This record gives sequence, structure tokens and C-alpha cells, in this order.
Amino acid sequence: MRKRWLMLALTSVFGSLGLAAFTPKAPECIAPAGAGGGWDLTCRSVTQLMFDLKLVPQPFKVTNMTGAGGGVAYANVVTQRNDDANLLVAASPATTVRLAQGQFSQFTERDVRWLGAIAADYGLVAVKADSPYKTMADLVAAWKADPGKIAVGGGSAVGGQDHMKVLLLARAIGIQPRAVKYVPFDGGGQALTSLLGGFIQVFAGDASELRGQVEGGTVRVLAVLAPKRLAAPYAGVPTAKELGYNVDWVVWRGFYVPKNMPNEAYDFWLNALRKVARSPEWAKFREQNSLGEFVSLGAEFQVFIDRQVNQFRNLSKELGIIK
Repeated sequence: MRKRWLMLALTSVFGSLGLAAFTPKAPECIAPAGAGGGWDLTCRSVTQLMFDLKLVPQPFKVTNMTGAGGGVAYANVVTQRNDDANLLVAASPATTVRLAQGQFSQFTERDVRWLGAIAADYGLVAVKADSPYKTMADLVAAWKADPGKIAVGGGSAVGGQDHMKVLLLARAIGIQPRAVKYVPFDGGGQALTSLLGGFIQVFAGDASELRGQVEGGTVRVLAVLAPKRLAAPYAGVPTAKELGYNVDWVVWRGFYVPKNMPNEAYDFWLNALRKVARSPEWAKFREQNSLGEFVSLGAEFQVFIDRQVNQFRNLSKELGIIK
């Protein structure tokens, strides 16, 4: 009897301190761009696996909230849903680049709470399968001869992640960044559609976005911006460094949450993300989608974000994107 009374008393105390167990209700994941891109893939794959692994009691709602290179979603979370316990938002270096450049209005990286990243994607340069550019050397020759003639598209705004890839590559090739003709799209899916439709000649995207098109034979990848060659279907594609261009672009795939999310909810989502990252199902998914291993969670991830924002701010100044 005494033990039962003690347990009831402790439960009451913990509950009053906000330490009671959290159970998600109508969980939602926002992908800050249209369908078919990296943020969309991040939201749908991770949340589906959370449900399949029985980490959440019901499926997530996935919302594609487009605009301003992720800025519309960021502003919505900060101003409208700042204490939502059931909300995850997909993020990547595309998010930290825009924050570094001050492109999310008055908001900073400290206006949300960073949850974690559990995969690495890799930048690449691709053309249509019937493009006259058979190799990176073909593209470089034409690009250097007339930079303004070749439209390079990406799934981020001007100054965003895909634009940064293009500017770094152009600089390494010997093209003035200001001469590059970059066409922004609201997500990789739109940029890919534009490439296939012939509206742009080159797509600066990520390996996970293009895998299906590569396997289907509709696009040709000329170079990957990875530290080393990727597995099939990219095994035969050289890295930019192999070709003499010292450029790589590693894209972590992860999430942020509302800044004032209750601690018990944050801890729940952190634990759920950790379990997904450690699962064999996630390892298989990464392999099937050309994603590398990258895990950074909780406080460690917050430190990583702070450092990356500072690095991107300096790089943006160096490339003339901001003053």
C-alpha cells in the first residue's frame, strides 16, 4: 500500500513539472518547397518510417509550404506555430544558407529549435539524356565560351544552396560568378521538370532527387559534388575533384521544430529521430536513395548549425552574394 501511494505521489510531482509522457496528436511535417525535392523526400520518408516503426500512433500529415526558399514556412512556424508540440519541419543547408544571408526577414537561426539530421545527400551537375554535353569537359568548354548562354537551374532561390553550388563550381572552372545565368525554382522537382522540358540546360541538384531519372535514362549526370564517388547508379560518374575542380557540397537532411515546443515533446521527437537513424529500415532507405550516413542530434546539432551559419555567411560575402 505504501509503495502504491509513493508511486502515485511521484507521478503527480512529475506531471506538475511537465515531465509526463508526451503522445503526438495529429502530427505534421512541413516540407518548405513543392513535391519531388529533397525537403519533400525528407518529410515523407522519415515520418512514414516513424509510423511503420510504431513510434507514433498515427500517420503524419505532410504539408508542402512553398515560397522564399523556405522562408514562408520558417515565418509561419515562428509567428503562427511557435509552441506547436506536433510539428516537424524539413531542413538542410538550403535553410542555413538563407539564414546566413539574412533572407528570412528579421528571423535568425535562434528563432527555432534544431532537432537533428540523419542522412547526407550530395550535390551534382546534370543535363538531359539527349544534351550535346556528353561530359563535364563538354559543358565546361561551352560554359566558358559563353557563360550567359547556358541556363543553370536549381531548386533554391537566388543566393540559396543550389545557386551557391553553381557559383563555387563556376569559380573553380574560371568563370566569374557574376556571369553565371542561374534560374531559381521552388524546389528540385520544379527544376527537374524545367530541365526535362528544355527550359534550362543544366540542373544543379542532389543525388536523391535524380536517382529515378538516372535509372530511367532521362538525365545524364556529369559530375557529383561529393568527397568520393557514389554507389550505383552514380558509380560511373566522376567527382568534381577528380576532374580538377576543388568543389564538393554535402547536404545534410534533417529537421527543426518550433522554438517553444514543450521539452517533453522535443525529447519525444529527438528519441524518435534517433530510433529511425539507428534502424535497419533507414539504412536500407539511404542505400536505395543514394544517401550517405550523417547523424547529428539535439545539442550537438545546435552547435553544428551555429557553426554552419557562420561559415555560410563568410562564404556568401566571399562570393559577393551579401556585403
